[in-house]
Parts: sequence; structure tokens; C-alpha cells
Amino acid sequence: MRIERIELRKIHLPYVAPFETSGWRELGRVPVIVRMEADGIVAWGESPVGTDPFYSEECTETVWLIQKEYLAPMLMETELERPEDVTPVLAKVRGNHFAKSGLEFAAWDLFSQRAGRSLADMLGGVRDRVPVGVSVGIQKDIDALLQTVSDYLDAGYRRVKLKIKPGWDIEPTRAVREAWPDLKLQVDANSIYHLEDAEHLAKLDPFDLLLIEQPLAHNDIFDHAKLKRRINTPLCLDESIVSPEYARWAIEMEACDIINIKPGRVGGLTDSRRIHDLAQAAGMPVWHGGMLETGIGRAFNVALASLPNFVLPGDISANARYYARDIVLNPFTLNREDSTLTVPTAPGNGAQVDEDFLDQVTFERWEIRA
Repeated sequence: MRIERIELRKIHLPYVAPFETSGWRELGRVPVIVRMEADGIVAWGESPVGTDPFYSEECTETVWLIQKEYLAPMLMETELERPEDVTPVLAKVRGNHFAKSGLEFAAWDLFSQRAGRSLADMLGGVRDRVPVGVSVGIQKDIDALLQTVSDYLDAGYRRVKLKIKPGWDIEPTRAVREAWPDLKLQVDANSIYHLEDAEHLAKLDPFDLLLIEQPLAHNDIFDHAKLKRRINTPLCLDESIVSPEYARWAIEMEACDIINIKPGRVGGLTDSRRIHDLAQAAGMPVWHGGMLETGIGRAFNVALASLPNFVLPGDISANARYYARDIVLNPFTLNREDSTLTVPTAPGNGAQVDEDFLDQVTFERWEIRA
């Protein structure tokens, strides 16, 4: 198959409420949306990148540049026989995983539509519903945190992740655990601590957490292996796992107990599935993280999370968790009875793009044609 047209769009979607982590605070999202056309099929992808290079080295502007100048032209020149072909084609460009992911996602949508199969089926999914939780940003005080968590529990979420940082870690976690002793609870540090903080982080052990996510440096595996031996809470790597190779190193070094897979962070679905399979073979569970995706990116998340080794609830909340209005006509809604999202069964990723609204929130576009 030859791709006939690729269109890129920068869009801006405001959040329903600010989202704050240990390292940054966001009021909205500015991802790059990909539209890909071939054989009469229109497919969609998303690079769910932040406006600033705080989560990773990439940001909206770097993704835009790399896609325009390198990745999109490379794909246009290539005969593709299957979606897995995209990854080796784009491998000539080092890094830039978020830039690669938006194009790779669109190719998976394209090929699964052409095959008349759902994306989950193409990937090897085994579930028709995937368990999900909600991520709670840093709040102004404990009372606000407890109210926010209570609201999400009332909405039907059964697993909560708390963002933590020095000065906002032990006491907030203690307060939530005391309020809800049986809640599935985990915390995420977004790389803000150091190995010297191991004794302090061990104070989280009494709270029976599912995991602590990425407490040390974003590019570290070595010190996480040391930290793992000094705490009892299961240790999860997120930012450190940027490829199947990094996942293999982490597994062999026993640097973590769990891996968070974000397909945008690792360059797409093909390498996400490889990481899933590596972890499964090692007996290590994985779960699906979130990058506050629009309804397009969220559809890829849900499909991927239907694979068998995603055994912990993912950060794939219903669309309304982040956006008052999304760019799809069929947003995901929470199945309140079991805190799940339903896996789409339509051919492709299942997202029905609201092109009129997409036009309204687009502030820059670019295209390349065969």
C-alpha cells in the first residue's frame, strides 16, 4: 500500500480543570493530530505530546518539525504491506517517539479498516472491556484532595492514582488510605525523587499501594534497581521505558516489578506490543498509562489495553474526565458497574472524528500528497 496523503494538525483543547504533577501544571492539551489517506480510506492518529518538554524531551513543536521534515516524507516514499512496517521505516530517525507514534497509529487504523477488523482484534486483544482508573493531580490541600477522590469514586472509578512530590506525598497518601481502606490506590512521582530519598519513600509502604510509579530520574534504570531492594511497595517504571530494549534491560536488572506502557512514549503500537510480550514472558504485569489523549488517542489506548498481560487498571479515563467536548462523536464513557471502558469493535480504531469541531480547534495545519 502507498499512502496518498498525510495531513497534520495542531489543535488546542482546554481541560475541564488544571492538571498538576510534581514537575509541571497544564491548563489544556496541544497534540498533533494525523489524518492519513490511502485506497479511499481515511485514518487517524495522534501524537499525545505536551506543549513543553517536561515529561519527555519532545513537545508539540518538535513533533511538528520532525513529522513535517522527516517522518511524513519517509512514509510517503515507502510501500507498506502491514502496519508493523512503519517502525523500521522510521527507525532511521533516532528517538522522537511521540512524533513517530502519531503516524504509526494512523497506519494501524488504516490497515485495520482495510482488513475490516477492529484494532483490538488486529493487535491480539482478548477483552471486550478494560479496567480503568483515574489520575488525580496535586491539589491545594488535603481537604480538596479528599473531595476530588470522593467525586471520582461517586462517578464509578475504583482505582485512584495520586500525583506526589516532596512535601506532598506521605500525608496525602495517608489521608486517602485512611478515608478508603480498601481502595485500589497507587502513586506517581514523575521522576522527582533521588536514591537518597529511599528511606523517605519507604514510609509509603504501610499504605498497601498497588505501586509507586517512576520515583527516580526519567532516564534511570540502574538506581531504580537499587531502590527496589529498599522499599516494599511494588516499583513501576514509566518514563524510563522508551523501547523494547529498555524494557528488557529493566527486566533483566530487576529494576521494577511492573511496567507502565504508553504507546506514544515508545513510538507506537508495534513496540508497545513487543514490550507487553517481553514482560509477559518474564512473568511481569503491565498496565496502560495515559497522556491525556483526545478521543482519537484514547481509542488506541483502549484497544492496546485489551491485550492479556494488561492486568492492572489503566489511566484511560472516560473522555469527560479531561475535556468538556472532545474531537470525537463517540466518546468513551465509564461502565460504572465495574469501572471499565468498552473496547470498540468497529473496523479500525473505532473513533468517529467530529471534523466540524476539529476544524474549530485547529490552529495550524500542513499536508503532503503523493
